[in-house]
Amino acid sequence: MISLELLVALYVLNHTGILNPWQLPWKDITVFLGSGGIACLLMGWGWGRQQQKWLVRGMVIAFVGVNAIAYVGAYTVTHFSSPGELSLGLPRPTNSRVPTDMGLEYVTHRLPITSNEWLETWLIPAQNSSSQGTVLLFPGNGGSKGKQLLPPAKVFNELNYDTLLVDFRGVGGSSGNTTTLGFRESQDVTFVVNQAEQLNLKPPLILYGVSMGTAAILQAIAQENIAPDAIILELPFARLLDAVRSRWQAIDFPAFPTSELLVFWGSLQQGFNGFAHNPVTYAKQVNCPTLVLQGKQDKWTKMTEIEELLQNLRGVKELVVFPTAGHDLLVTVDQQQWKQSIEEFLQGLSH
Repeated sequence: MISLELLVALYVLNHTGILNPWQLPWKDITVFLGSGGIACLLMGWGWGRQQQKWLVRGMVIAFVGVNAIAYVGAYTVTHFSSPGELSLGLPRPTNSRVPTDMGLEYVTHRLPITSNEWLETWLIPAQNSSSQGTVLLFPGNGGSKGKQLLPPAKVFNELNYDTLLVDFRGVGGSSGNTTTLGFRESQDVTFVVNQAEQLNLKPPLILYGVSMGTAAILQAIAQENIAPDAIILELPFARLLDAVRSRWQAIDFPAFPTSELLVFWGSLQQGFNGFAHNPVTYAKQVNCPTLVLQGKQDKWTKMTEIEELLQNLRGVKELVVFPTAGHDLLVTVDQQQWKQSIEEFLQGLSH
């Protein structure tokens, strides 16, 4: 009966497009269920019928309990709550600083997506009237334009580029209170790029993203068919599932099946397939020049994953590794190396 219900559930998920069952980590699932079943069989060997009933009940309670915890956990990490609001979710990222705090003039634009959804951006003009182009900046998970994007924007400004700093939906001055860790955010990237002409953004258009922002950029290129002149990917991740696993491994907590359950329930709650959210695959559709910036001490993304992503990029590409940096905003770790890497990459675009 349970098997039939499971098959029906998988069919419905596949038919509605919410989740492709074939992209689930079936090897890990099979090992987990198989080892659990064998363990329970050995535990119940020689037990009386009453004891076996209690064993089954205990298994059901444990199964429901673990999934309930995973459901709440997935909800918490994909939702933001405002100050003073009593609800599940992480604190909503705000813009505690503005460009004038760093001596930069700016103009705020609210770009309407629908009647009740919008993106807030800051447009910072270049130092000189003869701008070299425009850099569009997208934050990482839990970041906002005021919290994360001002230091790199200042360097781009010094290099005489206009910059457009973007809050994804759910953070800062934009609408909403949820995140999909780069999946829906790719639509935000596409929307802003398509507004370039209306905003009078001077080409070439360069997209810069941090962590989750890199995933949104890569997916927008691969699936939304945007065509920026170049992209800069800082601290990218290769696969969402691996990114979740690495967070648990970093604190010595069992990554399996915790990671799989979080991705599964997060996918159902937000209506996308997290198991297929893999920037390393999106990279195969990228033909424009790409600069990848990575901290060698990043405990959340292995260098082998970065190298795999780099190999899949089809255009001109360059990797710059910051030897002492972890998963940190790299311009704040070594501004001189960061600025030099950016400047050399941008100069190469004009040759």
